[in-house]
Amino acid sequence: MVVETVEAQHPPKADPPLADVAPLLRRVRSDALPEEIHYRDDGCDVHSRCLTCPLPRCRYDEPGGLRAMLNAYRDQQIVALRREGAPVDQIAERYSLSRRTVFRVLSSASGGLKAGLPAFQPDKEEVHA
Repeated sequence: MVVETVEAQHPPKADPPLADVAPLLRRVRSDALPEEIHYRDDGCDVHSRCLTCPLPRCRYDEPGGLRAMLNAYRDQQIVALRREGAPVDQIAERYSLSRRTVFRVLSSASGGLKAGLPAFQPDKEEVHA
């Protein structure tokens, strides 16, 4: 049994009787305390245990879930490749994306095309007359 002390709610008197000096005791629900609860660590489809998961943040706590976390990492790599001068077609093929998606990533990324990336210049075979 867990007991919690509660201060008396009435003002102090000049010579209070012994009953008024002693703190009032009331029972606390045993399931209200975290140390009384046994949690199951079932993990998810990413890792078998939550407490040893390699993700920096739980997939269920992240807005957009696991897909958003993976896309954020992919987007960082796309921006880095483009900064190194890789052509958009090569990046799109490497990540199995359309050219339009690569351009979307580059334009929405902080720093994107506005931070000194070379402007896209079509290859000779891409120019249609």
